[in-house]
Amino acid sequence: MNFLGHLYLAGQDPLAVVGNFMADAVKGRDLSRFPDAVQQGIRLHRAIDTFTDAHPAQRVGRDRLRPHAGRYSGVVMDLFFDHLLAVDWDRWHPEPLPDFAQRMYALLQEHAHLMPDRTQDMLPYMVRYDWLTSYATTEGLARALHGLSHRVPEGEVMRGAERVLLDHFDDYRNEFGIFLPELSVHLSERT
Repeated sequence: MNFLGHLYLAGQDPLAVVGNFMADAVKGRDLSRFPDAVQQGIRLHRAIDTFTDAHPAQRVGRDRLRPHAGRYSGVVMDLFFDHLLAVDWDRWHPEPLPDFAQRMYALLQEHAHLMPDRTQDMLPYMVRYDWLTSYATTEGLARALHGLSHRVPEGEVMRGAERVLLDHFDDYRNEFGIFLPELSVHLSERT
């Protein structure tokens, strides 16, 4: 899961949402510098990632993608899952995606002071280019993959990976339809 998926799963506590959102930029186990709810959000993010990485749907999707994206197959799969969530958003969430996105942007901007510099620097671009709703289109997914490809070593293999999704769209969609409810159950059992 990428930004949309993590925000979708973050719950209702604003600080836990912020923690979940910024968790990739937080290193180490000592989270004591953050408020308790932010710590909970960071731990939730890590639990989501652990479950996702081990799930059969993620593994099958990565294997299908590996000839195109190589070692970045897992990263691309996270974006594919955000795309699949956005495409069928009405199936998964009662609030319209554009409304959800605007609500998340406002919440994140309000609490940006709690975020690591790297996340604070990225947030204005996310808001300006409306990344959360852009995941719903193939063009938006392609832009996300292209942008990410510039930020990692040898990332050019991610460019064009959306074609793999389109070529196997029904498979990915069906696998995601199994994965997301199982992830939701797993997370509900944590509390």
